[in-house]
Amino acid sequence: MKKDIIPLLGATALILSLGAVPAAAEGNLFIYNWTDYTAPELIEKFEAETGISVTLDTYDSNETLLAKLQSGATGYDIVVPSHNFVEIFIAEGLLQPINASALAGHDNLAADFKNAPWDPGNVYTVPWQWGTTSFTVNTSVYEGDINTYEVLFKPPAELQGQIGMFKSADEVISMAQISLGLPLCSENPEEMRQVLDLLETQKPFVKTYNSDGILERLVSGDTAIHQNWNGYSIRARNENPAMRYAFPAEGVITWADNLAVPTGARNYDNAIKFIEFMMQPENIAVQSNFAGYSNGVDGSTDFMSEELKAAHELSPPEGTPLVFSQTCSEKAIDLQNRVWTSLLQ
Repeated sequence: MKKDIIPLLGATALILSLGAVPAAAEGNLFIYNWTDYTAPELIEKFEAETGISVTLDTYDSNETLLAKLQSGATGYDIVVPSHNFVEIFIAEGLLQPINASALAGHDNLAADFKNAPWDPGNVYTVPWQWGTTSFTVNTSVYEGDINTYEVLFKPPAELQGQIGMFKSADEVISMAQISLGLPLCSENPEEMRQVLDLLETQKPFVKTYNSDGILERLVSGDTAIHQNWNGYSIRARNENPAMRYAFPAEGVITWADNLAVPTGARNYDNAIKFIEFMMQPENIAVQSNFAGYSNGVDGSTDFMSEELKAAHELSPPEGTPLVFSQTCSEKAIDLQNRVWTSLLQ
């Protein structure tokens, strides 16, 4: 996920030009977020308004975040799990309540995000960004129909050896399941054998399994087709107009990432300040303009760039099935891990 799509009118410079004076230093905030998924302008704006010093570390998958917190790491104050992992984090006691309904800015949240099935009542989370997962194709390399998973999993000659896939069992396997017409989070060993067979058939044509550096690989020509998020695909298109985001007719994975406070956070009050900051339309819009994703805050569209609002990557063709990722059972996760281990060995 993500860099500057449109310079946002120099948000920080605008603050300073209006004579804003940073508050007295009020400690630290340690954020652990997806790679290249936090707008630098946003952090600068938050630091200028609060005096809080922000440190940002990054990860490449929900599995990495989960393992980090399960290991007992307590050095972070804000984490950003995807919706289908939120229930797992809560069940394992890895998140602490924020009771967002009592926080300043909660009234700004869109109705769908005030009572989301993964966290009814925003007890533990508030929305960060939401979007879709598909793949980006360099149409100067391949000019055929890209709106089918056949292009990704059974690639034509032009794309063979130039495929980039995520390094994430959940995201790769979910896409394979949709391609095969199988249910997500399958507990059926035979269905998961079909998934493994498909991924093993594709493997000789895959150049890398890596969730980092997607933009660089696409723009440099190192890959010609890459599993990708819609916002990151916008950034690739801005670098090279030949890049096109696919909306496979079989269905497109849909996700929502969320702000949360991990258990053991040392700067809980500062984390709450950041969450309240992010529920303000003008602030979350800075993030959306940077990353290229939609958000769950009403009124933020007024602060978004015209190019972002018009981006085709944010508008699936009518009739495209949107398939929300699911929280899998332990049995399903075990089967996923077996498939993933077998694939990468």
